Parts: sequence; C-alpha cells; structure tokens
Amino acid sequence: MKKFAIAGFAAGLVAVAALLVAQEAPKAPKMPEPQKEHAWLQQLVGQWQADVEAFMEPGKPAEKSQGTESVRALGGFWVVADFKGTAMGQPFAGVFTLGYDPAKAKYIGSWVDSMGSHLWTFEGAVDAAGKTLTLEAVGPCPMKPGEMVKFKEVMEIKSKDHRIFTSSMQGEDGKWTTGMIINYRRQ
Repeated sequence: MKKFAIAGFAAGLVAVAALLVAQEAPKAPKMPEPQKEHAWLQQLVGQWQADVEAFMEPGKPAEKSQGTESVRALGGFWVVADFKGTAMGQPFAGVFTLGYDPAKAKYIGSWVDSMGSHLWTFEGAVDAAGKTLTLEAVGPCPMKPGEMVKFKEVMEIKSKDHRIFTSSMQGEDGKWTTGMIINYRRQ
C-alpha cells in the first residue's frame, strides 16, 4: 500500500511540475504577416521574355539583345528574379531580390550579376497609382572606372503581362541619362 501511495504522490508531483513548466514557458512571438506592399510584389512572379536596349554611348544606337527572367516568390515577403541573356555579345546572368521593409516604409532590393563585383542595393517607393516603382542606388560609373554615381531604376507596370524597366544614371550636371530600357512580356 505504501508503494502505491508513494507512486501516486510521485505521479502527482510530475503532473504539477509539468503544469508549472507549461505555464511558464515563453510563448513564441507572433510571426509578421505580409502587408499590402508585399502583395504588390506578387504581380512580378512568373516567366518573362526580355527585350533589352542598352545605350552604351550618347548619340549612338542602342545595343539590342534578348533574355529571360524567372521570378519566384520567397514567402509572401520577397521576390527573387533570375535573369539570363547576353550583354556586349557575352553570356550574362543576374539575380535581383525585391521586398518591402515596413520599418523603413520603403521597398528594398539587391542586384548581382556575372559582369561585375559590385553588390547593388536599392531603396524606393511605388507611386500613388500603384503602377510605378522607383528605386535609387549608388553604383560604379560605367564611363569613369572607380567613380560612384547615383542611379534611378524605374519599373512601370503596363499590364499584368507587360512591364518596362528603365535604368538611368545621374551626371555631374545633375541630369539623368537613360542607360537601359527592358520591355518584359509574360511568357
């Protein structure tokens, strides 16, 4: 009888200890939810054909090429774009990330590619109409090696199957020069 009483007492202690531990265990923090700004990114997801015009020198015709871009969602917070094509007659690949930072109240992104060692970082905003994302960056000047200049990258949503990307560089005179235009059409 004593064995049953001791066993019952021990089982009761274990149950009380388990309840205390369960009550004092910290609760996991609530995971953030994607916001409406994150939802804007989802329209970029898919397979895209890219018609590229690169303006290498002022007053000269654009160098034209084609490429493809595969854009995937990373959770509800980010999109990752893998670009493949050619540039200056050479194979070219790049990776673009784009998300929204609620703390900064800005869209943020990055770009790396197979023709340079610079890690591009971007910040910007979508216009009131929700059709144009303008990102700003500082990067290497293609005309003056070793010098950094301001860039403006504009993504305009024309329709669910067409968007236009325009990259411009700010000159010493403060004027913006278009360096690249890409027409993306959904495949």
